[in-house]
Amino acid sequence: MKLRECREAAGLSKADVARIMQVDQSAVARWEAGAALPRASKLPKLADLFGCTIDALYGRTRPPTVSATSTQKGGHP
Repeated sequence: MKLRECREAAGLSKADVARIMQVDQSAVARWEAGAALPRASKLPKLADLFGCTIDALYGRTRPPTVSATSTQKGGHP
């Protein structure tokens, strides 16, 4: 996840994020280190806090493209 980059770009400290997200500061540190992931229910609030999309939290900038042939052959979109 790109949480540290998003947090720093927003000008927030780990303590700020912990207070706003109602978690321990150590939880934020674990998220940033990749030792743990935030609960799915917290992702919308994190994205709103950082002014980005949930995809951006994961470093994803655009949806993957699906080729027409994979959907025609019964592949998943």
